[in-house]
Amino acid sequence: MATKPTHEQAQLHLQVFEQRREPRLRQARDWFFQNYFANTMEEAMKIGPMGTEEGTNVMMVFGYWEQTCALLNYGLLHEDLFFETTGEFFGVWERVKSHIEQGRKMWNNKSFLSHLEKAAQRFEAWNETRNPGHIAAMRKMMNEMEEKQRKERAKAA
Repeated sequence: MATKPTHEQAQLHLQVFEQRREPRLRQARDWFFQNYFANTMEEAMKIGPMGTEEGTNVMMVFGYWEQTCALLNYGLLHEDLFFETTGEFFGVWERVKSHIEQGRKMWNNKSFLSHLEKAAQRFEAWNETRNPGHIAAMRKMMNEMEEKQRKERAKAA
């Protein structure tokens, strides 16, 4: 996007950011990145079963980022500003992309997290033109986090 953000886009950007600071959503986001390591829907449902606190955490994170990415995809948020200042949504997408198709089939919802997916695809392309290698470095770090978490869980079991 070659244009500067409008005042309205900047205001909405700040409002979206402010929502992230809400204590319950912050707690859910922290939990998600510490615990949500799933490669299949079966694993995902064990980590965050519906009707549990963990399941609520998962759906709060999914809901927040899906809604935020919808605002981005519809042009209400300025893409460059969003991508320059926000990367967490990409981390969420990386955690679900391996099993999103299973989830869409399970819930008979082809568009489940589709705004998150579209934004993540654009972010990856955008980032590779500006910061070649950054996405690969992020993925490496996330894989190391996952491996560490799996080892800690195996020790505890």
